[in-house]
Amino acid sequence: MEFDFNLPGLGRPKSSRPERVAEAIHQELSILLQQKVRDSRLDGVCISKVHMSPDLKQAKVYYSLFTESSASSARKGLERARGFFRSHIAKTMNLRYTPDLVFFLDNQHKEIERLDQLFKQIHQEREEKDDSE
Repeated sequence: MEFDFNLPGLGRPKSSRPERVAEAIHQELSILLQQKVRDSRLDGVCISKVHMSPDLKQAKVYYSLFTESSASSARKGLERARGFFRSHIAKTMNLRYTPDLVFFLDNQHKEIERLDQLFKQIHQEREEKDDSE
């Protein structure tokens, strides 16, 4: 039995609006962190990316740390400033619903560094092996 994937709604192209709203929220939060936020726990925090839910009611905000400050204190600072961020987004953006902001630490740069070290180590071991032969 074959399925008919041409039913209404299944062939609809993915909307680009969540991506545009995510980019706008990313810019607004980055500006707020640089210019308006006075919490010392948020020094060195950088918004790396934002993902919106399809209904635009939730924004997953990924942040990274420039300095080696405590990730837990940065998270507490972001949670504390969540209302300020949401109220600013509500004022500046023309959205039906102000999205709920959920913060996640982005460890991608640390993972890239770890993989780079592993590749360097493998390359070094291969050179040593070739030299011994």
